[in-house]
Amino acid sequence: MGVMTEGKITDINELKKIAKNVRINILHMLTLAGSGHTGGSLSAVDVAVAIYFSRMKFNPADPSWEERDRFVLSKGHAAPLIYAVMAEAGYFREDAIKTLRKTGSPLQGHPCSAMLPGIEISTGSLGQGLSVANGMALGLRLDGNPARVYCIMGDGEVQEGQVWEAAMTAAHYKIDNICAVVDNNGLQIDGPVEKVMGIEPLRDKWAAFGWHVMDIDGHNMQEIIDALDEAETVKGRPSIIIARTTKGKGVSFFENKVEYHGVAPTREEFDRAVKEILDDRTS
Repeated sequence: MGVMTEGKITDINELKKIAKNVRINILHMLTLAGSGHTGGSLSAVDVAVAIYFSRMKFNPADPSWEERDRFVLSKGHAAPLIYAVMAEAGYFREDAIKTLRKTGSPLQGHPCSAMLPGIEISTGSLGQGLSVANGMALGLRLDGNPARVYCIMGDGEVQEGQVWEAAMTAAHYKIDNICAVVDNNGLQIDGPVEKVMGIEPLRDKWAAFGWHVMDIDGHNMQEIIDALDEAETVKGRPSIIIARTTKGKGVSFFENKVEYHGVAPTREEFDRAVKEILDDRTS
């Protein structure tokens, strides 16, 4: 694909097509692996696709290119999401997705920066990604580098205290080259987020911590694009997008099912899911 600079994908239908392919590849790799996280990988697809393909500057041929924008998947258990996006972006051959969770594969069960060029930071221990993203953004600012940093967190992850320390840090240091996203799908491994440990009112909390907050439909590509546009105009404080999403989005029999948080599809479920994704005329 080469260097992604200005002139990125702006056509909503094209972004939706990419999102369909990403969803299919997520399900393909999970089915072949026989394990992994289905629900939260699917819920964040639309946001991740919009960030990568409408927004970010990157170069698959030179993953360490200094002018690249940075992406941190703080909810590292959704590794199939970032792998499917990176395959679509040209970081590696698409057939490599067949190696998910295999010994020695660069596609580990959680993203590993030592194994896969293009992964900025190894993640999986929840609550840490925003702190790392803050450090990246501060470093870029000190270097006079105009690149931006994007960080996707899970809503269950927001229960972690370190997230709020990072929220204070970003506001205190006026880190305006960072855009965080909460994949707010309402479910975590132990059940509904509000029953495990309630996090609402989420918008008010982030605003009280000094962030510019946007609350959107995390599956509406236009709303996502508009929010990313808005974030780039905000100066003097960090921005966060609360993306209201559906766990397992795109496959009716996975949607809003907590049991598919960390369960891979069977071969029969995979076949049904792909047909449903391809037949969907609304996305």
